[in-house]
Amino acid sequence: MSRIDESMEFIPVRIAVLTVSDSRKMEDDRSGQVLVDRLREAGHSLADRKIIPDERTEIAAQLRAWIANPQVDVVISTGGTGLTGRDVTVEAHRDVYEKEIEAFGTVFTWVSMQKIGTSAVQSRATGGVAGGTYLFALPGSPGACKDGWDEILSKQLDYRHRPCNFVEIMPRLEEHLRRK
Repeated sequence: MSRIDESMEFIPVRIAVLTVSDSRKMEDDRSGQVLVDRLREAGHSLADRKIIPDERTEIAAQLRAWIANPQVDVVISTGGTGLTGRDVTVEAHRDVYEKEIEAFGTVFTWVSMQKIGTSAVQSRATGGVAGGTYLFALPGSPGACKDGWDEILSKQLDYRHRPCNFVEIMPRLEEHLRRK
């Protein structure tokens, strides 16, 4: 079973938070604020935070900018994961992924099922890796952000989490680029 090994040292990661919305402003971005509060409470640092509209090219461009920034280890976006015509966050994420973390969406759906039942099928949470940076897309509700952070990301972004976690393999995410 998963657990935190308290004998190990915590390693903070640098996380950027992206809210995808046509209507939100920083002062009323509850979902983005949930993520900022939780990542800071966990001991991580906020690398950057932005709000951009539901435009696939703009979302992908922002993801690429953060991927290129060595001060960003992880990007968590919120919003735009639903089924409507304006929901293009998942497609933008997949435009930049080198590898998709398929199980992230599956586990998120399982977590959501415990809270909202079959309505969980309407969310398309996703995760992936590009340029040595982890990318996660969560739905735009504060509850979904709490669930995604509390039940998945807080554990996988904690180096002390056992039996394994995302942080311990960060140095190896770009090993395919090294010369043999």
